[in-house]
Amino acid sequence: MGSQKRIAKELAELVESPPDGILVKLADESNLYLWKVYMEGPEGSPYHNGKFLLNLSLPTEYPFKPPTVSFKTKIYHPNVTNDDKGSMCLGMLRADEWKPSSRIHAVLEFARQLLAEPMPDDAIEGRIAEQYKNDRKRYDEVAKEWTRKYAVESS
Repeated sequence: MGSQKRIAKELAELVESPPDGILVKLADESNLYLWKVYMEGPEGSPYHNGKFLLNLSLPTEYPFKPPTVSFKTKIYHPNVTNDDKGSMCLGMLRADEWKPSSRIHAVLEFARQLLAEPMPDDAIEGRIAEQYKNDRKRYDEVAKEWTRKYAVESS
């Protein structure tokens, strides 16, 4: 199956039965390789009530090369870069760990799970990871504050 066929099939499945708290659409109808993902902060996490926009970009070699996932909405998290790229560091998305049998569905669920349970030992933002480990209360406060500031739609 060609990469476009596979991507179209995965997209259709995700649109029809999206994972919990996740909504997927194409950023541009004419381009299968760039998706917009709307993710709700999981309950019980400091991101709860926030709505985050992520970009998922698929290489033309998909599924033999992994997609890249980045947060367009600023987020305070040890596994997401604090710059305007918002790159997400996911073990399963590293070239040496990626398996062609992995599905985008799993990638998105894993990303959302990471909001509920950060992985400070696999952190991209060392300072936030330290804080997460040593001063969870403060970490939660800042993450909540950022969520309110950047991820809550003011009505």
